[in-house]
Amino acid sequence: MKLYCFGESGNAYKAALTLTLAGIDWQPVFVDFFNGETRTPEFRKLNVMGEVPVLVDGDRILTQSGVIQFDAVERTGKLGGTTPAERAEVLRWVLWDNHKLSSQAGTVRFLSNFLPADKRPEAVIPFQQGRLMAAFKVLDGHLAGRDWMVGDSVTIADIACCSYLYYPEPFGFARADWPHISRWLDRIADLPGWKHPYDMMPGNPADRA
Repeated sequence: MKLYCFGESGNAYKAALTLTLAGIDWQPVFVDFFNGETRTPEFRKLNVMGEVPVLVDGDRILTQSGVIQFDAVERTGKLGGTTPAERAEVLRWVLWDNHKLSSQAGTVRFLSNFLPADKRPEAVIPFQQGRLMAAFKVLDGHLAGRDWMVGDSVTIADIACCSYLYYPEPFGFARADWPHISRWLDRIADLPGWKHPYDMMPGNPADRA
């Protein structure tokens, strides 16, 4: 399998880490997002949405991180919960992350770090950070008194929700402010096979410095 990705993408990291922890063999294909590759006609043939991640397995092409995550669960029986109730809860948190957490974190991080300073919509950043703080409160509260998002072991709910929180660029997340999240991030990082996104996928801000 080939995963079209780049290191700065938290959504691509969800797919990469899921495939890795599920024990699926995959190879990264670097996508030069910052030089416009996702907007090219060639890439749009691969994914009309112009986004990573894209998973290519022979003639089969999957896009959207959640789809790739759930496909890995179906392939392996891993990371998806052990009962119907747990599987429904995993789905609930993956959807919440996509809408409430990663969407805000990805936007704030991009605007604050990767967009030229003279093009940053300064009024938008604090508004998005406020929404992000609300999501952190939900996540930190949910993790109080529990090791994992759902059940007694790691699932794709954990992988979805953690994806942007290992990045070093400032976007309003300080681990010291969220002790339950911080302990949970350490727990995930202790899993066999875990790697930081910049070590798991090609692409790093230092490459463009």
